[in-house]
Amino acid sequence: MTKPKVLISDALSPAAVQIFKDRGIEVDFQPALGKDKDKLAAIIGNYDGLAIRSATKVTAKILENAKNLKVIGRAGIGVDNVEIPAATAKGIIVMNTPFGNSITTAEHAITMMLALAREIPQADSSTQAGKWEKNRFMGVEITGKVLGVIGCGNIGSIVADRAQGLKMKVIAFDPFLSPERARDLGVDKVELDDLFRRADFITLHTPLTEKTAHIIGAAALAKCKKGVRIINCARGGLVDEAALRAALDSKHVAGAAFDVFSEEPATTNVLFGHPNVICTPHLGAATAEAQENVALQVAEQMADYLLSGAISNAVNFPSISAEEAPKLKPFVALAEKLGSFAGQLTETGIVKLQITYQGDVAQMKIKALTSAMLSGLLRPMLGDINVVSAPVIAKERGMVVEETTREAEGDYESLITLTVATERQTRSVSGTVYADGRPRLVDIKGFRVDAEFGPSMIYVTNEDKPGFIGRFASLLGDASINIATFHLGRNKPGGDAIALVEVDGVVPPEVLAKVVALPHVKQAKALKF
Repeated sequence: MTKPKVLISDALSPAAVQIFKDRGIEVDFQPALGKDKDKLAAIIGNYDGLAIRSATKVTAKILENAKNLKVIGRAGIGVDNVEIPAATAKGIIVMNTPFGNSITTAEHAITMMLALAREIPQADSSTQAGKWEKNRFMGVEITGKVLGVIGCGNIGSIVADRAQGLKMKVIAFDPFLSPERARDLGVDKVELDDLFRRADFITLHTPLTEKTAHIIGAAALAKCKKGVRIINCARGGLVDEAALRAALDSKHVAGAAFDVFSEEPATTNVLFGHPNVICTPHLGAATAEAQENVALQVAEQMADYLLSGAISNAVNFPSISAEEAPKLKPFVALAEKLGSFAGQLTETGIVKLQITYQGDVAQMKIKALTSAMLSGLLRPMLGDINVVSAPVIAKERGMVVEETTREAEGDYESLITLTVATERQTRSVSGTVYADGRPRLVDIKGFRVDAEFGPSMIYVTNEDKPGFIGRFASLLGDASINIATFHLGRNKPGGDAIALVEVDGVVPPEVLAKVVALPHVKQAKALKF
């Protein structure tokens, strides 16, 4: 078996390089390559994985050449330097390391708050200039003050914990923070206007989205108590910097400490030069420990995926643990084949998909299974589709996808049923995985069967009349097509019937046409799996 190959195009810890080697993965360490996009585009096709920091820009143009690339690992949180839609369209998993920087970033926010409260940088500059302005720098205590945390996720919760250790009162605004989680953290969950009204210090720890852009603007600043101090170590653009400068100039805001800016590198900014502003050049993750942590983490994650299929911290696909991957694998194969079966029989536009996961499989990562099913379903119609790109393509085409989970019923410990509603008809197919790990078809349109998915099959719907099987088998024999397995189902004697036949080799179109011409045959399709 060929070893996976990983390219590291940014400066990553030697320990990360060693992790890849220890796991049996070939590594090409070219830390300056991220700055040479033409060279990167020229060689990217040789690799299964790409490990980066922020210097490498993974554009759609580069990805066009990435014919073997399976995973991009970003050592850090932000993936702004990766064109996610282009990667997703090519079926490339994009991973980040959202937790490796958490403590470091939280500590930086706390440090900035303390520096702001006591005007440390300004006092340092003054003292080193020989001025000894002891009476000029009158700070404030933070003990007993109210800290407003906007965004109480991983980093925000660490900031809240550290602030409580400093005897601050912590209030938090986060629409996704449950009352139980707020209670566990020891914070008061409040509405945003309440936070603005009550907080002595405000720290931001939320992503930059359409909803959070300028979450602190002129109107918000007007609601804040006079003398508030604002810390932003999250994302530039969360605060309207011009509005903040005006509030600083009017002394409504007592001070601000910023590590991130709306435009970076920030060589000029409206906040620069104000005596009550502290600025650092995006140092939130800049500790030796954090840089080492994210490098090691991304190496482990990429190696896990390339060697076992385990997916951690992917931004464009559900996570699958190393323990889940082996259990999930046969059901991913089943879901993909059920989708393929339905896709090969579908000739008109798909309106709606209903997927039912029943029994043990309902406890697995059904999002991953649904993605596999969609890839199988869409591939016969759209060609180069994969488990990463399929959900996006289905959504773009307006397909409604409904997922249902339920307890086991009937004969199977696990059962997956796919119902496809098209513009003309509705068709259902069900399958399971037996103890041998092989996917099986067990129901087609209400007809009970027990069939494995063969590489080449013929699916026939016909009237249940005597003589069909003999004529059908003779026709294949005359064409020198060998039958491997033969599965039959019917709804009642003399009613509707189906035949699912595995054959050796490809079924020529002229043979299929002769099958369609047999008496009592309604439909015949050649299937490939």
